[in-house]
Amino acid sequence: MHSSTTLTSNNRIEIADVLRGFAVMGITLIHFIERFSLNSFPEETSNFLLFTDRVIWDSIFFTFSGKAYCIFALLFGFSFFIQDNSQKEKGKDFSGRFAWRLVLLFVIACVNSTLFPGEILILYALLGYVMIAVCRFSTRTIAIIAVILLLQPLEWGQIIYALINPEYVPIADFDAPYWEIVNTAQKEGSFLELCKTTIWTGNVANMGWMLLHGRVTQTAGLFMLGMIIGRSNVLPYSEKNIKLWVKVFIIVTISFFPIYGLVALLPDFISREALLVPSTLLLKSLANLAFTGILFAGVILVYYLTRLGRVLHQLAPYGRMSLTNYLSQSLIGGFLFYNWGLGLYLHTGITVCFLMGIGMFLIQLFFSRWWLRSHRQGPLEWLWKKATWIKTGKG
Repeated sequence: MHSSTTLTSNNRIEIADVLRGFAVMGITLIHFIERFSLNSFPEETSNFLLFTDRVIWDSIFFTFSGKAYCIFALLFGFSFFIQDNSQKEKGKDFSGRFAWRLVLLFVIACVNSTLFPGEILILYALLGYVMIAVCRFSTRTIAIIAVILLLQPLEWGQIIYALINPEYVPIADFDAPYWEIVNTAQKEGSFLELCKTTIWTGNVANMGWMLLHGRVTQTAGLFMLGMIIGRSNVLPYSEKNIKLWVKVFIIVTISFFPIYGLVALLPDFISREALLVPSTLLLKSLANLAFTGILFAGVILVYYLTRLGRVLHQLAPYGRMSLTNYLSQSLIGGFLFYNWGLGLYLHTGITVCFLMGIGMFLIQLFFSRWWLRSHRQGPLEWLWKKATWIKTGKG
């Protein structure tokens, strides 16, 4: 498996595309069972569907919720390193060009946020500048900053503040009123009404949710971790790298279960909400990171060491076109579920949504494979790259 597929003809590290494809597949399934942030479901009358709805919801959320985005963030940082390093080898500084690339991503993300208010790329476009700030630091320094960010400093601050001030009550769910406005537009509004609501209120709701759930510091930390993965050259196949990923897999697996178990026990020991909320978020975030490590290292080991690697190899084209696939599903998902389109939120339960998500993934997978037979990149990837290098015409 490894000897022929580690690098593609244009020197892409193929396992990175496989991991990216795996992450976008997980994001697609989550989006579909959530009906693209429209969390209201028709009542199921069938006991069988009630059972499958619950099993699908719990298992997809357990496997992918928060973890698929973590993998995506790691690979965003990894991609930055690859591009930055490539320019550095030519004696050029990539930081200005990358800053412009993030502006372009912000514009793309704003357009996407009008279609789907659960958009993550706005956060990436805003936080991406931290990579420019740290990219010339030593690997050790970047690792220390990444660890601090991944340990959720804002939540630690809240816990300390709550211990010092017994009167302190956190503002919980301040994003909820905004989501109500957005959900109403999704259920009742025309396409233009939805766009007008989501471009501001939708982004406020989404950013509020990400702030409340520790995604801001976590994402910045993951970007840096992705850069370190790139610097350390641990993704291509080698015996040394395989040993490393086996170690990572063992450590994160051992870490995950006690942390995950502690989350359920916390309410028995902490009754005060001001302490319970940030403590729970802290542990959930660490459990998510550990499970992300299980998935990340697991996919790498399966890809390089087992026959199932051939199956995972099929995800590479899907991952190479991750931007195109991620953005196009927002338009298609909005059309399928929201009022301006087919309004299927009135009729589809979780099981049906899951099957639709699998259908969407397969259609995009086949399209990606077909497209890449005659093109080096996906259409939106090509456009983003062209616009990135617009002044010099180099790529």
